[in-house]
Amino acid sequence: MSIEKLRRHLENDRTVIGGTEEGKLLDILADEAMRITDKLNNSYHNQEEIRSIFSELIGKPVDSSFRLFPPFYTECGKNIHIGRNVFINFCCHFQDQGGVYIGDDVLIGSNVVFATINHDLDPEKRHLHHMGEIRIGNRVWIGANATVLAGVTVGDGAVIAAGAVVTEDVPPCTVVGGVPAHVIKTL
Repeated sequence: MSIEKLRRHLENDRTVIGGTEEGKLLDILADEAMRITDKLNNSYHNQEEIRSIFSELIGKPVDSSFRLFPPFYTECGKNIHIGRNVFINFCCHFQDQGGVYIGDDVLIGSNVVFATINHDLDPEKRHLHHMGEIRIGNRVWIGANATVLAGVTVGDGAVIAAGAVVTEDVPPCTVVGGVPAHVIKTL
């Protein structure tokens, strides 16, 4: 199975079952991501080298304006999409199987988590992986230790306060914070 076939599957059916063709591909991608992030995280690299390794991780080139401070963690990598002039600070974790789309001019603080997978609430179906993409608009700032959950879209110009847990879409040009995150003010 190819990554493109997996993406088409996820567009039509947001559920993956372990042991299926889709589940086996996710296991292969996780192994590859662990190998590449080990290279990224366990020795010094200048920003040009980081861009090269990150491009290998996501399977496509990143813009020359992209900056990352390792360590960085992911369980897939191949479903991360990065715009121009994006900065990702230390210790971020992108669980990107469901898709992480980041626009232009985005700042992502330390320890931010993007979680695109949920398990089923029914204990008998807990092995099911329900996926939802995360879309981050342009000119967004995400504060340290924030978590963004599957299915969330963050509008252009929004700010997510440090420590927020974002469970619903964020309107453009707003500041959200809290657990769960709510609109604090409009910019």
